[in-house]
Amino acid sequence: MNKKIFVALLFALVGSWACVFAQEAAAENTVVETAVESVAAASESTEEVSEAKNSSDLVQAIKYLAAALAVGIACIGGASAVGKIGSAAMGAMSENPEASGKAIPFVGLAEGICLWGFIVAFLIIFM
Repeated sequence: MNKKIFVALLFALVGSWACVFAQEAAAENTVVETAVESVAAASESTEEVSEAKNSSDLVQAIKYLAAALAVGIACIGGASAVGKIGSAAMGAMSENPEASGKAIPFVGLAEGICLWGFIVAFLIIFM
């Protein structure tokens, strides 16, 4: 199997498992249950309460899926960039050892892509 396809499937699998576990954790969250109970006290029918809870669970699941995709795609892109830049840097350093000081900041910039994906995921989950 192609290495890139394997890595993409691995990230998709990890992201889907993260969504499943995150949804279970969100279902146990007492804040959501308290909000549903307050809606139940204010509303007259139980159908509105179940719709509110189902929509809250759906929103939580979508948030966790979006966060997993943000981190996964950013890490795949960062890994690809670091691989290409690192290989080019090693080739340049083999010919000219003084080139290492110029090549290392570019590798750091490529690694920063993963950090931005994590920041976006953090904002998605907590905002």
